[in-house]
Amino acid sequence: MAKRVFTSQGLNFTATAAGSVATTSAYMALKGGSATQLIDVLEVGINGMATASTVTALNLARVSTLESSATALAAPHSDAGMFPNITALANTVVPFVAATTQPTPSNTVTDAKINLALNAFGGIYRWNAAPTQQWQIIGNTAPGGESVLWNSSTGGGSTALVNAHIIYEPY
Repeated sequence: MAKRVFTSQGLNFTATAAGSVATTSAYMALKGGSATQLIDVLEVGINGMATASTVTALNLARVSTLESSATALAAPHSDAGMFPNITALANTVVPFVAATTQPTPSNTVTDAKINLALNAFGGIYRWNAAPTQQWQIIGNTAPGGESVLWNSSTGGGSTALVNAHIIYEPY
C-alpha cells in the first residue's frame, strides 16, 4: 500500500447535467481493480487554466453507470506511485479520462458528492481529507466502485480548461 497520484493536464471539463453521461476526455475517473479493493482518495487539486472568467461546478461523485472499456492513459496524463520504488499491486486501480462508453455521474440523492467549484480563470482549489474523512471507493461495481471528477451544468458549471490531480491510496 502506497500513495499514488493521478494527474491530468489540459482537460477541457465540459459541463454536463447531473445524471447524464460524462463527455469523453472531460472528466477524471477511478475504478477499483477488483470486487473487494478499497481505495482512499486523500486529495483533489484543481488549477483553472481558462483565458477568461469561467465558473466550473466540479464535483467528485459516485457513478450510477460504470464506463465500459476504459482507455489507457496517455501523455500528458499520468498515474504513478508517489514513492519512486513503489511495489506493483496485485489488483491495479483503473484511472482513466476516456472510455468506449463514458461513466454516468450519479444524480441519486443518497449518493455522496463533494463540491469543488472554482473560477477556472486562474482559480486554485485543494481539497485535502482530514484523518478518517477520506473519500472511499470500494470494489468495481456501481455506485461505490467508481468515482468521477466532472463538471456539473446542473450545478451552474460552464465548460473550462483545467489541470487536476487526485492523490489516492489503494489497498
